Amino acid sequence: MPELPEVETIRRVLAPQIKGQKIMGIGIAHKQVIAHPSAELFCDRIIGQAFSHMERRGKFLIFCFAGGDSMVVHLRMTGSLLVTPPEYPQEKHTHVVFSLGDGKELRYIDARRFGRLWLLEKGEEDNVTGMDKLGLEPFDEALTAEYLRERLLKRKKPIKECLLDQSIVSGIGNIYGDEILFAAGIHPARPAGDLTMCEYERLVKQIHETMEYFIEKNVIPAEDYLAGKGKTYRNTPYLRVYGKEKKPCPICGRELQKIVLAGRSSVFCAHCQDK
Repeated sequence: MPELPEVETIRRVLAPQIKGQKIMGIGIAHKQVIAHPSAELFCDRIIGQAFSHMERRGKFLIFCFAGGDSMVVHLRMTGSLLVTPPEYPQEKHTHVVFSLGDGKELRYIDARRFGRLWLLEKGEEDNVTGMDKLGLEPFDEALTAEYLRERLLKRKKPIKECLLDQSIVSGIGNIYGDEILFAAGIHPARPAGDLTMCEYERLVKQIHETMEYFIEKNVIPAEDYLAGKGKTYRNTPYLRVYGKEKKPCPICGRELQKIVLAGRSSVFCAHCQDK
């Protein structure tokens, strides 16, 4: 699943391409990807609207229209978005195509069809997308050691599991959870409530720095993004522990280990992230 750095990359690539573009028509191959309202109302309300800008909230993309409405997209496991010339070969699992005023198309592609699109009218209360349940952004000034301690002090769940809880901090997934904990020197299986204030401070610091680092490493030109069919994982050479079990720790050289917490794998160094 794309995490915050990948979703932010998509926003930065698409936003300049769609700014000011009017939606001239929509083709929907699978209505189930339109979560709200009905596919018919979605089309009726969105045709003729012009994009003003794009925003991101956690792993959600928000397409804002000049009139005040917004289209929210969550890519889930395999979703992707492309702006293409009309003659560009269409991917097999293309479910929605927006025809734009400049002749190009905005295409939503999703092999597993788990992703969803919502249209929110101006002033409409958002009780359908799930964004109202999200916690702080990794770069929010309110994300402090005191905030984490207050939210996690009574939790016995592993800190890795809590990092993936989108109601606490939004946008962190399995990949960057491993990278953050390694950089902070905290074992992924540590009960969240057992962390010291010093460890919470290190954790907050690494949430800020790690997410910013991988956003910058993910920067991609629009032409490369299109050629890669919307694939944004350009950070693999910079990952220090995720997916590298049995390889040497980049700090101490000892073999990295893997455990499973709440059904998700976690890679760590037992020496540098001692319990």
